[in-house]
Amino acid sequence: MKGDSKHRGFATRAIHAGQQPEPVTGAVNVPIFQTSTYVQPELGAEVDFDYARVKNPTRTALEENVASLESGLSGHAFASGMASLTALFTTVRSDEHIIVSHNVYGGTYRLLEQVLDRYRLRASWVDTTDLDAVATAMEDTTRWVLIESPTNPMMDITDISAVCDVAHARGAKVAVDNTFLSPFYQRPIELGADLVMHSATKYLGGHSDCLGGVLVTNDPADAEWFAFVQKSAGAILAPFEAYLILRGIKTLPVRMERHESNARIVVDALADHPKVERLYYPGQHDHPGHEVQKRQASGFGAMVSFDVGSFDAAKAFLDNIEVVTLAESLGGVESLACHPATMTHAAIPQEELDRLGITGGLVRISVGLEDGSDLVEDVCNALGAI
Repeated sequence: MKGDSKHRGFATRAIHAGQQPEPVTGAVNVPIFQTSTYVQPELGAEVDFDYARVKNPTRTALEENVASLESGLSGHAFASGMASLTALFTTVRSDEHIIVSHNVYGGTYRLLEQVLDRYRLRASWVDTTDLDAVATAMEDTTRWVLIESPTNPMMDITDISAVCDVAHARGAKVAVDNTFLSPFYQRPIELGADLVMHSATKYLGGHSDCLGGVLVTNDPADAEWFAFVQKSAGAILAPFEAYLILRGIKTLPVRMERHESNARIVVDALADHPKVERLYYPGQHDHPGHEVQKRQASGFGAMVSFDVGSFDAAKAFLDNIEVVTLAESLGGVESLACHPATMTHAAIPQEELDRLGITGGLVRISVGLEDGSDLVEDVCNALGAI
């Protein structure tokens, strides 16, 4: 995109940032550069591309695109969201410390508690909506505070700017998993965060057809390190997946608007339904994080959780949905429902699930792009089977 793209609108950058027309043919879409290596004109010549693990033009376009959308300095694409988190944690040395939102995706818990604990990386699980708890958990060796906001699946909202103030005062950095809202609704770097992480599998890709993860940093030293990790560890995003995610991002603004408008319709139906005991959606005025979310984001997203009281009730609901699909993942064009306690958060011990409120009756829905009336009818029919 010619000129200074930083001042262009979000939808314009979603379509154009990092995606100059291909110079040989003028192709509008970034080609899939399906190559493992590149010709070098002579021995010792400096070239932009020498080996695909280090750099690939399709992946570079995606990295520049997401960095632009997140107002960051540098983007780094990995083979999955978990691969991107693993790369983030390589910045932490043995016996150093991180603080993590206590209510996060179960895979994050598994990575820290069952893999990286072998390397003496210490994690404290903290309610990051409580600033005093964050301040109390800080240590001299704390390197990062990792936030999910909204959290998965309880939809807790953390005041990102306030946590940044607490962390930065103690010399720690703040990373935000922004998967649930996407940069369309929330841009943590603009709120003071040092890094943003995405499972690009979700809303960025948007079509449930690929895996990917992205880190966006505002720190030149971290940018250099993540590029080195891509080269050295090799868990990079393949060019075809980069192409698919780029294609998905082009429609991110219109998809997110439709996702949220459908979510509001579904939430209205759930809020008045007698089979729903508790509803978790930050767009509700009585949600404890509603005002913080209004202040730091431009929308509430399309992730909705609700409790129907028991495992048997949740099973009856999930066994009877027809338009909504029972499946892992989220953020696709189709509506997806899951049972966090036995699916996305199965790695978390039962006593911790109980403490977090992730009960056998909890259901999470990623509201898709179907006709809203069909979604409401499907959800209400399934609730009627309880």
